[in-house]
Amino acid sequence: MIKPFAPLVLVLALSACSLAPRYERPEAPVGSTWPTGPAYNSAATNGATPSVPVAEIGWREFFADPYLQSLIESALANNRDLRVAALNIERARALYQIQSAARLPTINATGDGVRQRTPGALSTTGQARVSQQVAVGLGFSAFELDFFGRVANLREQALEEFLATEDARRSSQISLVAEVANAYLTLLADRQRLRLAQDTLASQRESFKLTQSRFEYGVANDLEVNQARTSVETARADAARFTAQIAQDENALRLLVGNALPAEPTPTQTLRDARLLADLPAGLPSDLLQYRPDIQQAEHLLRGANANIGAARARFFPSISLTSSVGLASTALSGLFEGGSRTWSFAPQITLPIFDGGAIQANYDGAVIGRDIYVAQYEQTIQSAFREVSDALAVRGTIGEQLDAQQALTDAAQRTYTLSEARYRGGIDSYLTSLDSQRALYSAQQGFITTQLSALTSQVTLYKALGGGLTERRDTPAAAATGAAATPVR
Repeated sequence: MIKPFAPLVLVLALSACSLAPRYERPEAPVGSTWPTGPAYNSAATNGATPSVPVAEIGWREFFADPYLQSLIESALANNRDLRVAALNIERARALYQIQSAARLPTINATGDGVRQRTPGALSTTGQARVSQQVAVGLGFSAFELDFFGRVANLREQALEEFLATEDARRSSQISLVAEVANAYLTLLADRQRLRLAQDTLASQRESFKLTQSRFEYGVANDLEVNQARTSVETARADAARFTAQIAQDENALRLLVGNALPAEPTPTQTLRDARLLADLPAGLPSDLLQYRPDIQQAEHLLRGANANIGAARARFFPSISLTSSVGLASTALSGLFEGGSRTWSFAPQITLPIFDGGAIQANYDGAVIGRDIYVAQYEQTIQSAFREVSDALAVRGTIGEQLDAQQALTDAAQRTYTLSEARYRGGIDSYLTSLDSQRALYSAQQGFITTQLSALTSQVTLYKALGGGLTERRDTPAAAATGAAATPVR
């Protein structure tokens, strides 16, 4: 029973050739070192290879705050976008399995029976005749012999798309970890702004009462009273605005976390208390190719497009397929398994394209153009990653100076306000001078909060841009020592 299928076994053993062009990774369209200049810290951009890549620093090590860790943990478990990304992987795995199945013949068990009456007018004997036939067997559906690698290249393309989907999920996780951290830091900043507005409101109300009292005794005029009232209402409006902003920050966190927010042990925490890992090693620009999942995703798609060219090329060549079956047949069920009832068929078919109106050529041209598109997208992904890291390094190289300057500005504004308030109460200066100094102090204090937030979010951005956020912990003895380097923002 095996002899009729010897040709089928033989062709299955043959290895198909591939017409896909040899894949070569495009040259990275960025420099071999990070940018240098006044904005960059030379120690962070000198190209030295770090002992520990940022991508291997777990997010529990980088984000030392326990409450922030609980937020990230909940987001990784419940965020719907991340869940969709995981389901996309399962769908891509199923599609890859479907494409892989095309390389093997489909075998079906068959069974049929026919009972037929032929009238005498159509019978050769002139007598009505009743006939019947029964058969059982195995059928091999049309199976393409992949001499030119069309099916193999389609399978390769499906595999690369599956791997790209996995990288998309990893990229989504990195982004999610950074988004949760930035949302939490923004919440802390807005809470500080609210407390500042509330403190300013309380101070301005006291000042307004004093001005009213001075007006009643004829020391202050109506203009000063209304100026004091303006300051009170401005601070009150800011307090209401930041109250709403905090509610929006919490709503944004709930969406990212995908669940109710865990209870905060210290809801009065400030940006000064936020502890992040300091002095992340930037490494080399080429490291991004290894650790950034979005770059790896773009390259997998490029490899898939390259394989698709091979499948398009194979359509120019003959296509050979086989259809066969083996089984038993008899005119009666009782004789189905008797000797001599064996039956088989072997039907090879070859199809050679002669004229198709240019469809095959157009399909090939489209595959080549598609590959060129993925090359451009791959290069653009690298350039975007390079810019993200460079921008974060520029902020890190200057943020210390910004914090020092903003602190000095706040201290000077505080001193000016203290002096002007004393001079106003002593009747030396007008209330307008005191009001201007108070506004300058309020603006400087708000600016300092903004600069603190920028310092922290730039660290988060750099961590994300260098591929950090995929692992929870780094399984090395140095992990604890590295985590101890976390320092609060001044």
